[in-house]
Amino acid sequence: MSNDTNKLSIFALGGVNEIGKNMYAIQYADDIVIIDCGSKFPDETLLGIDLIIPDITYLLENRDKVRGILITHGHEDHIGGLPYILRQFPMPIYATRLTLGLIEGKLKEAKLLGGTERILIHSESEVQLGSIKATFFKTNHSIPDCLGIVFHTPEGVVVHTGDFKFDLTPVNEQYADLHKMAEIGKAGVLALLSESTNAERPGFTPSERVVGEYIVEEFHKARQKVFISTFASNVHRLQQIIDAAHVTNRKLALLGRSMVNVVTIASELGYLNIPEGMIIEPAEVNRFDSSRVALLCTGSQGEPMAALSRLARGNFRHIEIHPGDTVIFSATPIPGNERNVAQTVDDLYRLGAKVIYGSGSVTGMHVSGHASQEELKLMLSLMKPQYFIPIHGEFRMLHQHRLLAEAVGVEPGHTFILNIGEVVEIRKGIARQAGKVPAGNTHVDGLGIGDVGNIVLRDRKHLSQDGILIVVTILSKSEGKIVSGPDMISRGFVYIRESEGLLDEANRLVTDVINKLQTENINQWSTIKSHVKEVLGRFLYEKTGRRPMILPVIMEI
Repeated sequence: MSNDTNKLSIFALGGVNEIGKNMYAIQYADDIVIIDCGSKFPDETLLGIDLIIPDITYLLENRDKVRGILITHGHEDHIGGLPYILRQFPMPIYATRLTLGLIEGKLKEAKLLGGTERILIHSESEVQLGSIKATFFKTNHSIPDCLGIVFHTPEGVVVHTGDFKFDLTPVNEQYADLHKMAEIGKAGVLALLSESTNAERPGFTPSERVVGEYIVEEFHKARQKVFISTFASNVHRLQQIIDAAHVTNRKLALLGRSMVNVVTIASELGYLNIPEGMIIEPAEVNRFDSSRVALLCTGSQGEPMAALSRLARGNFRHIEIHPGDTVIFSATPIPGNERNVAQTVDDLYRLGAKVIYGSGSVTGMHVSGHASQEELKLMLSLMKPQYFIPIHGEFRMLHQHRLLAEAVGVEPGHTFILNIGEVVEIRKGIARQAGKVPAGNTHVDGLGIGDVGNIVLRDRKHLSQDGILIVVTILSKSEGKIVSGPDMISRGFVYIRESEGLLDEANRLVTDVINKLQTENINQWSTIKSHVKEVLGRFLYEKTGRRPMILPVIMEI
């Protein structure tokens, strides 16, 4: 970024060119405001990694300028990084009631609740963050209490939509504030940051209410137990499942930790309306007639340890799926999870269940929480931004969103598709791309945050592909000759009992190398080890076509 401080800078630390780990920043002079702090799950190349969160190097370098973090809503890809980031860098959090409830649950678990300043906001709040004032507007999404944010800066107004759709018949009757959005647009918007998840999907996203009707219909048809799986955080869907259980006179059991957590928090805060006596413990399910029970579970994405996957494999305490039970997937697979979901569906069919799954439009059991093309165009038309930054999506989605923006009047060349860390600078009404801030992925592995970098991952990949061969040799201290060994220990490379010939030959090679170095008076362990690795690596590749990790261990007695 250039040195002139009286300018507006906008950048993403996560959430562009990817789905998940959303984190955006607005900076004017010496004031930085953060929007969201999400996480995302690793793909299969990141062996052993539990979670990915944004790299906050830039914020740590400028910690005295950070005025706070505003949270648009309570989904994991917007709040999942908070316990890890706040441990490194405590800052005030501004969020709505339900969002704050979900965040507080996470902070309590991480023992950070006492040390974190939490400020409750709503759609009429005004927050002054240094030279930047934030106001808000209501949006619809698949969780209640979602806000778009309006930043009033000395340079002009910047709007961040958060995640949204235009649901004109919302389940909780929290209507999107169309009039307010139109007024914001009328007053003038310098730059709009708008989410792009469904930018490839034509038309309008159907109302959440549509799903409720299909769920009630299947609950009526079912003669035995109904198992229904959805995202725990989709509170509107949970309400419709509760309503369906009520209408069909069924008790409801909750399976899965995140489901229990969200239902508890949302009902305590009044966002779920659960009839008295409806919820039963999993252990009580078998006391009721099977036609009088429904089970709400995690695992709509085929996650191996989630409730539905364990039920499908027949290893869930107290509860079994019997032939004739109905299982409903009230979610579509996130790209990359299709195989896990297909495996779970296969297992359920083997148990004799009736399974309702597939894309939402086929079964009616799911609608997206994100705006399709016509709604994205509506948001752009309401806001009429001078500059546009599509966010929250992979490159093809951001690209498609740019085309939509140009179709409704955003000037060509006024849209910026950014990589994480790239900065849009606006001075005197003119925007340009200008430099980068440090950005990337921070890996969470167990209790370690950011301590598993590329070298550790490369070693894990190496170990997972070709295994390890440990070569232990004991030398005499006085003469430097081999006293014992070399002994070979193989893990994940070859089975020792079936490869004695190969390892005997390897043994002779290592002995020859060490003896040769001794005669040349080379006694440095590092030199001996590197010679052993080189000679052994070449030999093993010739014989097996594999390159195990070779770990020479030398001891002196």
